[in-house]
Amino acid sequence: MTLSVGIVGLPNVGKSTLFNAVSAAGAAAANYPFATIEPNVGIVGVPDKRLAVLSRLAKSARAVPAAVEFHDIAGLVKGASVGEGLGNQFLSHIREVDAIVHVVRCFDDVDVVHVEGTVDPARDIEIIETELLLKDLETTERAADKAARMARSGGADARWRADALAALRDELSGGAPARSVTAGDPGAAAIAREIGLLTAKPVLYAGNVAEDEVPDPDSEAVTALRRAAADRGAEAVFMCAEVEAQIAELDADDRAEFLSDLGLEISGLDRVVTAAYRLLGLLTFFTASSKEARAWTVRAGARAPEAAGVIHSDMQRGFIRAEVISYDDYVVLGGEAAARDAGRLRIEGKDYVVADGDVMHIRFNV
Repeated sequence: MTLSVGIVGLPNVGKSTLFNAVSAAGAAAANYPFATIEPNVGIVGVPDKRLAVLSRLAKSARAVPAAVEFHDIAGLVKGASVGEGLGNQFLSHIREVDAIVHVVRCFDDVDVVHVEGTVDPARDIEIIETELLLKDLETTERAADKAARMARSGGADARWRADALAALRDELSGGAPARSVTAGDPGAAAIAREIGLLTAKPVLYAGNVAEDEVPDPDSEAVTALRRAAADRGAEAVFMCAEVEAQIAELDADDRAEFLSDLGLEISGLDRVVTAAYRLLGLLTFFTASSKEARAWTVRAGARAPEAAGVIHSDMQRGFIRAEVISYDDYVVLGGEAAARDAGRLRIEGKDYVVADGDVMHIRFNV
């Protein structure tokens, strides 16, 4: 599976500049609203030092990281839920992604217009959240009305659905995002996914700071964003989009030196990717051979056949067993053959729950 993340925010907050650091797709970065009209898509690898170690031990010809797909969605404005600024079109793009990275402007620059006139992270977050919530309320009201009509002649399931949608509509009307309403309620969460509620998606806040605030931003705007994220039970990551765009243009050696000069261990983009990966409760398992070492993504709790299906649908359909070595055993013992000889290679069946770092070989027959 490839994680898909939508980059959202007000116009002129640095979304497309950040996206240009993700991909060479060339998203237009301009000092005016709606520089991005169609959602650009770029793919970036998930940083994981374990992959290079496995590749070296397996003498792999290449190493392929797990991937995150970023969608650069044009800036939303006040009134987007009723079509302002092509809002309906942009909101539909958000519906297609797994998670949202909400870029929030934390820098002052008289040469870069802010659509609301001033830098105010809490206000900006509220604008975006309100538009998403209003669109969700519209969606839920339609679904609730339909469910109520069907419940009149339907059975217990139809009545339960009508009641669940009515309760969800009432909570949204009170200003609660769907993600908080459905937390701990699998049935309500399934309905929210089915009807495509935008506020059901997990959110990561990415504060875009000025270059002179790297690596330790502590401005009033940064503090405000941290507070707003904490109030929502969310994580905030800070980076300078302009610096990230510069980093992306460098080769590996120059990039490491540049990061060191800035006092950074990893780039802001890598922090965003890692946080987005964590946000969705994903984990990584590996395959390793002389041909290729590769990182694969599954959701926490996935069983072995599901992991096999991530590699290829035929493997899931014809799953027989998984041969599994933990990452630590693979490294300490020096590879697959040594781990096998030491009795650290396990044979696991269909009920095995994949652990982060498992090095797996799938046996299947179709």
